[in-house]
Amino acid sequence: MSLCVEFSGVCKDFGPIRVLYGVDFSLAPGRVYGLLGENGAGKSTLMKILAGYESISAGVIRIDGEERSWSSSREAEQAGIVLIHQELNLAEHLTLTQNLFLGHELTRGGLLDERTMATRAQHYLELVGLQRAPATKVRQLIVAEKQLVEIAKALSRQARLLIMDEPTATLTPGETARLFALIARLKAQGTTIIYISHKLDEVKQITDEVVVMRDGRFVSRGETASFSRQQMANLMVGREMSDMFPTRLPPPEGTETALAVSGLCVTGWVTDLDFEVRSGEIYGFAGLVGAGRTEAFEAILGLRERQGGRIQLAGKAVRIDSPLAAMRQGLTYLPEDRKGKGLHIDLGLAENLTLMTLARYAHPWLDKGAEQAALTRAINDFGIKAGSHSARARMMSGGNQQKLALAKFLHPDPRVIVLDEPTRGVDVGAKRDIYFLIQRLAAEGRAVIVISSELIELIGLCHRVAVLRAGRLQAVLPAHHLTEEELIAYATGTH
Repeated sequence: MSLCVEFSGVCKDFGPIRVLYGVDFSLAPGRVYGLLGENGAGKSTLMKILAGYESISAGVIRIDGEERSWSSSREAEQAGIVLIHQELNLAEHLTLTQNLFLGHELTRGGLLDERTMATRAQHYLELVGLQRAPATKVRQLIVAEKQLVEIAKALSRQARLLIMDEPTATLTPGETARLFALIARLKAQGTTIIYISHKLDEVKQITDEVVVMRDGRFVSRGETASFSRQQMANLMVGREMSDMFPTRLPPPEGTETALAVSGLCVTGWVTDLDFEVRSGEIYGFAGLVGAGRTEAFEAILGLRERQGGRIQLAGKAVRIDSPLAAMRQGLTYLPEDRKGKGLHIDLGLAENLTLMTLARYAHPWLDKGAEQAALTRAINDFGIKAGSHSARARMMSGGNQQKLALAKFLHPDPRVIVLDEPTRGVDVGAKRDIYFLIQRLAAEGRAVIVISSELIELIGLCHRVAVLRAGRLQAVLPAHHLTEEELIAYATGTH
């Protein structure tokens, strides 16, 4: 049923840039492995080679003792190796059934067997706990539901080795618990599972053994029980990570209200929301997936229709009907979907950085020198690691893409910054960098709003946290009242 995998001297080059340096380790069948490392450590690249999405530059991979290489992901799937991508890879205009069987359609008598595919799709959707009809279009789903579709699609391939790259990044605690129960069942059936995650508490809970990579090399491995979360983090980054959060600054006193929202209503999502954020304050929004946090700010930015609400910036009522109008008035919003909404991944780094402020570089012709100078400053200021300044955004790791997205949305020099899941899919080292950046922005006198599903980062960063449940504000908690228990109690209505 399951597979033995051995990596021997595996190297990978992208042009002149080497990203994997002679990786050596093996995986036994029927175990759950945690594959750890910072963004850019080579984890995803190695797994893409194993799953047939990338070619190997040097070295060999042995499957059950036999040297193998794949010409495509389809060939790897036929051998029982399936990868669930970190970045969603679904056809938005197709139904759930069509996505699950895309390229693997069932036929009867030369015609598509749509009834059987729909029945099987329903089975796999139920396995992952997604309560949606198979005929639903993917574009109608929220991000968390799309993640469950990706998992269901992988299960439909009958994998003998299943690679999960950040599978819980958008899932609720309940959905995560169902996924872990599913992993336990697959393991009992003999499936080998490689679990890539930056959520070290999940790695401790679900894996049998951890393998650590750093800078394109194998670093360490061992039974999960023998490592503390702190030890895992230290191995990943190669340094002590005890100072994850910056020392909290005192809440600002006597500063102006930077953003005030009253009576915000968004049909189906938000009802009568009031809040205000002061200059120099880090203000968090907590709540379960579907609580209305993202939808509220999409409405504030003009990305979603609002049925009521008054918005003030620096004490003045403003009319905002688009992100451009918001930016011009000093408000910017970094969306949680960096690939779909935050960056143009097929454009270069400079093009992404300056896209919101092109008028600054056009005289009337585009000043490429000034654009490159801005990119150099951003790379230094945000700690962006890129093999080349001319590379496209898609060539960077997830953590560096996120840093580029932050640089892009901060380039207009906003006074109010909304960060939606700013550390989603980001390793512990990059998380620390982002946390210190957030505090720096607040220390400069900017108002920073952080929407996050990771309660620990809200507790570690924020002066106040607003908790939403079913589109209504439940509480606003000051820093000295911030505990996971308090936040969960208000988010679930059990306070």
